Amino acid sequence: MQVQPYLNFDGRCEEAIEFYQRALGAEVTELTRFKDNPEALQSGMVPPGAENKVLHASFRIGDSTVMASDGECRGQPSFQGVSLALAAGDDAEAERQFASLSNGGQVQMPLSRTFFSSSFGMVTDRFGVPWMVSVESQG
Repeated sequence: MQVQPYLNFDGRCEEAIEFYQRALGAEVTELTRFKDNPEALQSGMVPPGAENKVLHASFRIGDSTVMASDGECRGQPSFQGVSLALAAGDDAEAERQFASLSNGGQVQMPLSRTFFSSSFGMVTDRFGVPWMVSVESQG
């Protein structure tokens, strides 16, 4: 069994995926647009002007799969009560990932040494997704 995050970017999904490709080396494994679903187009479920927006996407970051969508395309994504935890292999990787996610975002806790990790920090990226970046414990 797996639990996979499904992020609703509410109209900014493609932009977010491109950001994660640059920032974290994300690899897109699936991308379907609203226009690719004739049933949704015929039923009026597609918001006006959203035909080219992302109905469903799947991408990999390291060994993890993240799914995403543009949802209702209202332009107001909201990610509350959840964070994505990113486990880096070493301090240098954690620094690179944290800096990349911070670009255009907001740092909640600077990357620093803690009692449980040689590097740990919290950042909300430019799309409002909260991240916790840390180095995996070696022991």
